[in-house]
Amino acid sequence: MRFFFLALLFVSRLTLAQNKFDSNIAAFEAADRQTPPPSRPIVFTGSSSIVKWGSLAQDFAGKPVLNRGFGGSELSDVRHFADQVILVYKPKQVVVYAGENDIANDHSAQETCQRLVDLFTYVRQHQPNVPFDFISIKLSPSRRKYWPVVQEANELIKNYLAKQKNARFIDIRPAMNDASGHLMGSLFLADSLHMNPSGYAKWVPVVKPYLR
Repeated sequence: MRFFFLALLFVSRLTLAQNKFDSNIAAFEAADRQTPPPSRPIVFTGSSSIVKWGSLAQDFAGKPVLNRGFGGSELSDVRHFADQVILVYKPKQVVVYAGENDIANDHSAQETCQRLVDLFTYVRQHQPNVPFDFISIKLSPSRRKYWPVVQEANELIKNYLAKQKNARFIDIRPAMNDASGHLMGSLFLADSLHMNPSGYAKWVPVVKPYLR
């Protein structure tokens, strides 16, 4: 009986977590009706670091990029909504940034990596050859206590993707450090979590060579 109630609680929490993104998905669908997305786009999806990348199309001018990030999402949410934010577009490439919220919500490095594996596996089941790239989980000043877990998760994900065909780990961490190897706080907004335009400017030359 105790197991039943624990299972019910888990399902209820998962449902609530996923329902909170219904408005995001509806907004994407409405946007697609109003302005059809490019054919076979490069889909960028994941959490708020993707959502707030307002200059994405300008940064990668000439590339058919499509921003389908939804703030607060974890890797499990991206997997849950993969049909709506990735596969519906039959993308030529998938670029994911997520995992930071998973860790902040006390999921281990191993759990975070497994969630990435679940997403990758699902996408490849439907599009076996689509290029799949993962932007490394950044270190945020406001989440310093999670840095060891972030670093471990990045290594696990990097090692996993290195064994997969047409999959790459895009490491943006070095670009966010100063000459002494320390994270530059000037790349972040006042919340010390989300990046400002200077932060994204550091990402662009790192990500650009990976785009098809």
